[in-house]
Amino acid sequence: MIEINNIQKTFEDKTVLHGISAVFEKGKTNMIIGASGTGKSVLLKTIVGLIEPDEGEVLYNGRNFYDANRDEQKKIRREIGMLFQGSALFDSLSVEKNVMFPLDMLSRMSKSEKEDRVQFCLKRVGLAGSEKKMPSEISGGMKKRVGIARAIVMKSQYLFCDEPNSGLDPNTAIIIDNLIQEITKEYDLTTVIVSHDMNSMMEIGEYILFMHEGKKVWEGSNDDVTDAESPILQKFIFSNKLMRKYKQ
Repeated sequence: MIEINNIQKTFEDKTVLHGISAVFEKGKTNMIIGASGTGKSVLLKTIVGLIEPDEGEVLYNGRNFYDANRDEQKKIRREIGMLFQGSALFDSLSVEKNVMFPLDMLSRMSKSEKEDRVQFCLKRVGLAGSEKKMPSEISGGMKKRVGIARAIVMKSQYLFCDEPNSGLDPNTAIIIDNLIQEITKEYDLTTVIVSHDMNSMMEIGEYILFMHEGKKVWEGSNDDVTDAESPILQKFIFSNKLMRKYKQ
């Protein structure tokens, strides 16, 4: 579980996060949604420790990240897996080497143990047999799968996904959504997804935090989001024509 309390952040004279509090539960696909420029990415970077908040706290299973010493922060970071927007694969490394990269950097596994772990993760995301391919030889959806395999290779407890469906066609986006949700359930992860994809929200959004102009406007699940009494949220959701089917 990840708990954030009263997170505030200002850059120069502009406040981008206004006292955000939320609880992201273990075993759930938690989503942070909102239009571009609402502070979603800044909040994500604050949670994972890339941007320090001016006020507030980030708790990983009760451990206050910003009050922790450097060794404890490193320990928490080793428990975090990240799926970056655009996958962020190393173009010069094979699929296998991309997934193995965190193990080379952070683990003390033997070479054979690393290879076994990489094979297991690639098989889990449906990429067995693609180990020797280069990123230039695989599709956008496959790159996302490689990114997911790399995010879980360290047996992460926390999975962060930044716009996981960016650049994907609708059918591939559904496949990636389902894979993220399956892995969350299977490994009992605390998963946090930043997205503006309304279809993803409706399909896998078990907890939804909606942000507008740096503020938390609404929170709830995909079961009650369409009936939420928030004009800003309703406008955001139903400006997407594809979302109108959920209102029927």
